[in-house]
Amino acid sequence: QVQLVESGGGLVQAGGSLRLSCAASGRTFSGYVMGWFRQAPGKEREFVAAIDWSRITTYNSDSVKGRFTISRDNAKNTVYLQMNSLKPEDTAVYYCARKRRGPSAQIGTMESYDYWGQGTQVTVSS
Repeated sequence: QVQLVESGGGLVQAGGSLRLSCAASGRTFSGYVMGWFRQAPGKEREFVAAIDWSRITTYNSDSVKGRFTISRDNAKNTVYLQMNSLKPEDTAVYYCARKRRGPSAQIGTMESYDYWGQGTQVTVSS
């Protein structure tokens, strides 16, 4: 059974920081690209960042690059999203997901990911 469990969301003031974690069950994690997406109310789910097994990272540069950092601990089967300088527009449910094996060019596409966590709410107040 594949399981991804996010944690670390909450309420923070603008300019603050949060660190999200996503714990993956055993075979879910090894060798796979892991990604973070987010979905704000009334909006489509959007790509935030992804990291491959070698810790090469990809970011949605328009919205988060320079403020968010994705990382992973392969020994702990955990992927992290460090979020700094948070803005009210970062308010969303944040999801981690495992990417199917395949072209890296599709790394920002939801359809490239086959397993998803339940999401964790991040609320940034102004």
